[in-house]
Order: sequence, then C-alpha cells, then structure tokens
Amino acid sequence: MQESTRVLVALGAGLVGGAAVAASGDVHLLHAAAAITPIGVLWVNAIRMTVIPLVVSLLITGVASAADLRVVGRIGGRTLLTFVLLLSGMAIVLMPVAALVFSLLPRNIGMRPPLPAGAAEAAGQIAASGHAPSLGAWLTSLIPTNPIAAAADGAMLPLILFTLLLALAIAKSETRARDPLLAFFRGLSEAMLVMVRWVVLVAPIGVFALVLPLAARGGAGVAGAMGFYVVVYSVGSLVGTLFLYPVVMIAGRVPISRFARAVLPAQLIAFSSSSSIASLPALVEGAERGLGLPDRVNGFVLPLAVSTFHVNAPLSWTVGALFVGWFYGIPLGAGALAMVAVAAIFLGFVAPGVPRGAFLMLTPLFLAIGLPAEGIGILIALDAIPDLFATVNNVTGDLAAAAIVARQDGA
Repeated sequence: MQESTRVLVALGAGLVGGAAVAASGDVHLLHAAAAITPIGVLWVNAIRMTVIPLVVSLLITGVASAADLRVVGRIGGRTLLTFVLLLSGMAIVLMPVAALVFSLLPRNIGMRPPLPAGAAEAAGQIAASGHAPSLGAWLTSLIPTNPIAAAADGAMLPLILFTLLLALAIAKSETRARDPLLAFFRGLSEAMLVMVRWVVLVAPIGVFALVLPLAARGGAGVAGAMGFYVVVYSVGSLVGTLFLYPVVMIAGRVPISRFARAVLPAQLIAFSSSSSIASLPALVEGAERGLGLPDRVNGFVLPLAVSTFHVNAPLSWTVGALFVGWFYGIPLGAGALAMVAVAAIFLGFVAPGVPRGAFLMLTPLFLAIGLPAEGIGILIALDAIPDLFATVNNVTGDLAAAAIVARQDGA
C-alpha cells in the first residue's frame, strides 16, 4: 500500500471513529479519544522542527547557486505575479457564488441568534489585541534585529527576507567562501528531507491521533445557521481546491492526475495539522519527485508561498463578512464585497505571523464596511472545521504556484 493511501485510510478511520464516538455520547469514549491527542501533536511537532532549517537551506541553495542573479529576480517577479493572479481568479470565481449562497438565508433583523461557544471570549481577545499593526510598524518588522529570535518565534517573512539577503551575499562572495557554504546548506537540506521521510513513515498514526479527537468533539457541535456557515466555508474551500487542478493543467502544462498525486501527501498533512508551514516538507517532496520541478523554483517559491500566500483568503474573508453581516442584520452591498475582494488579494500578504494574525487584519476591514469587530469572535469560534479545508486549499495553491512559475521559467 502506498504511503499516501495509508494516510488516507487513517484519515477516514479517524473521521468515522470520531463521528461514532460523538454519536454514542459515552463520556469514557470521549475521554479516550481526547487522550490520544498528544500523539498527534508530537507528530506535527516532528514535522515543524524540520521546517526552519529546510526553509533556510532551500532558499540559500536555490538563490546562491544561481549562475546569474538576474534569474532570481526574474523568478521572484513571476512568483509575485502568479500569487496575485491566482488570488484574483479565486475572488472572481468564488466570491459571487458565496454571495448568492448566503442570499438563501432568511434575513436576520432584530432577532440575533445566541453566540456560539467561545465567541465572546474570542471577541474579547480581538478587542484586547487592538487593531492590525500600522504600515510603518509592519515595514520595520520585516528586517529582524535577531534572525535567530525570528526563527524561534516562527516569524517566517522576516526570516525569509534575512535568508534571501544572506543567499545573495553568499552568491556574491569569492569562490573559496561560497563553495563550502553551498555544500553545507545542500547537505543540510538533504538531511532534513531524510528526516522528513522518517516522520512520514509514522504519518498514519499521527493523522489518526489528530483527526479522531477533532471528529469526536465536533460531530454534533454545530447546528442551524452556524452549521450553514461551516458547510458553506468548507465546501467553498473544497471547490476552490478543485478549481486549481485545471488551472495548473492550463497554465502549468501539468496533467491533472500527475498534479493530484504530487500534492496529495501535502494535502493530507494540511488537513490533519491545519498548518501550511507543516506541509512544506511534503510540498518540496511532491515538487521534486512528483512534478520534477527544478531546485531554483522549489527553493524560492515554496518557502515564500507557505509563509505569505493564502489562496483561500478571498473565499474565507468573503464568507466571514457575509455571515457576520447576516448575524448582525447588516446587509453588504456590491461595494462592500468589492472592498473585501481587494483586501483579500493584497492584505493577505501582510498578515502578521502570529496566531490569528489574519483575523487581526480583518478588524479594520470590518469597521470600514460597517461590521462590528466583535463579529470576528464568531468566526474564530467556528473556525476549527472550516480551517482544515482552507489549509488544504492553501497548500494546493502553493504547489500550483510553483508549477506555474516553473512553466513560465521554461523548466
């Protein structure tokens, strides 16, 4: 049985088993399901511990080994253009459909449903966190005063910028200094990939241990309009994922079946861990072995994509705004939705690298279109299940972007 098939079986077993535990209502079974959560957390931690050295080594070898640094600039420009075009395509295709679907809900005027569990607490955290950082504060945070601290804090964008500068410095160094450094980072990336393969061997166990408790807790946790939001967001993310397959076939000249096989391991890790960063090793493996993309593309595009590119943003921000508008009885017109679309395309890149950073970016947007910032607490409280599908969409977009950039670069 192939590795991806074993993980898929474990994922299905966890979902079915968790649903059965939730349906039984047995307290002892619920406690038993929760007891295996640390096993899944350990597996995700094992993946994440390889991410920082893998990002650094791939970027340095991809940039510093380029014979002509103009190639790096060309790939960078094409990467950013691909990101914006994919985000725009998702907004154009999915946002009108989301608005049409939410129009099916009866108007909620004067009768606000009760807040879902945890929404009030989450709203309080958002209020305590203040608004999103100003443009000046965000710009000054891009250059880390301590790259080691940035890596330890998981501040990926500042770390990537430092690594890019280091790679350019290595590329401009004399041969006697450049060659040993390149050999070291090539060896480091190969060692990290070997370690990743060890972690992947136990992926079925880790996936099962993550999914079973989640399904047991959420089996009957949503109802009515809350469930409508969860279903629309989850199905929309799934549709967005499927939308990317023909895009890759047309723009990247990659057969759909080949792309599907290459991206499946990363999708399974994304679904079980709800983390794009944790999927990076599997994305690199799929790009190299599954699609045969060159190192100069993989080493640049994929680390940048998992850190800053969220192809699901137009859908998630639109669905969130539409639901909060319905919840508070505030209709959103075409102008407000257009503002959400523009914000999702461009503000997603500057979301701070902290937990719930994307929700912080929503705060000024909600205020601008007349929605209460407290509504973000509702989205946080309902985010657990839809975020799994959104993360799958994001990592699919990451590999799709790499395939398209490689095609544009003649690879």
